[in-house]
Amino acid sequence: MSKIQINNVVVLNNPALFTSPLQFEITFDCMENLEDDLEWKLTYVGSADSPSYDQVLDTIYVGPVPEGRHMFVFQADAPDPNKIPTKDITGATVVLITCSYHQQEFIRVGYFVNNDYESEEMRENPPETPDISLIHRSIMAEEPRVTRFKINWGDQPKGSEQTDSGIEGEGTVNQVMQDTDSMLEPLPSTFKDVHSMDESSNVEMEMAF
Repeated sequence: MSKIQINNVVVLNNPALFTSPLQFEITFDCMENLEDDLEWKLTYVGSADSPSYDQVLDTIYVGPVPEGRHMFVFQADAPDPNKIPTKDITGATVVLITCSYHQQEFIRVGYFVNNDYESEEMRENPPETPDISLIHRSIMAEEPRVTRFKINWGDQPKGSEQTDSGIEGEGTVNQVMQDTDSMLEPLPSTFKDVHSMDESSNVEMEMAF
């Protein structure tokens, strides 16, 4: 059984300009004290053609983590459009929130993202060189795709970990979009009593009982 259970993810600052920071309010339960850090990573998939276009927008370390419920706001700068193929700046893509313990990824939450111009005229006749200042980002916040992986939390012999979903390696847009059987489990959204914290910092965590 996983020692970390994500209860809810709220997408903040959505929809927004492409250049605006991405913000996610994450609530999770820790089933027992964890002495070492959790590694949270936010990745923007730049192109379906190759994972080489993936951008890790930020990585944060939270720990040690005491038993109980916790909440923090994960904020990261927008992806660098210069590292995205021109043809992929607008249209559909994916953003991934992953969490690892002892360098083992145990959960991945993926959201579909649509980037486009607000003006219908510009959508129908987009400029040859994308005008980043006019592109808006919309994250499909109500439709997360969740993949869980079994890992060794430190109380099993090494090499005994396996995945729940059968996916191996780093996530790509193809995995998120095509391997839907393993990611149809929605996040619960019953914990409305946990309030948002200051969104100006990259990460803040509090006990929430």
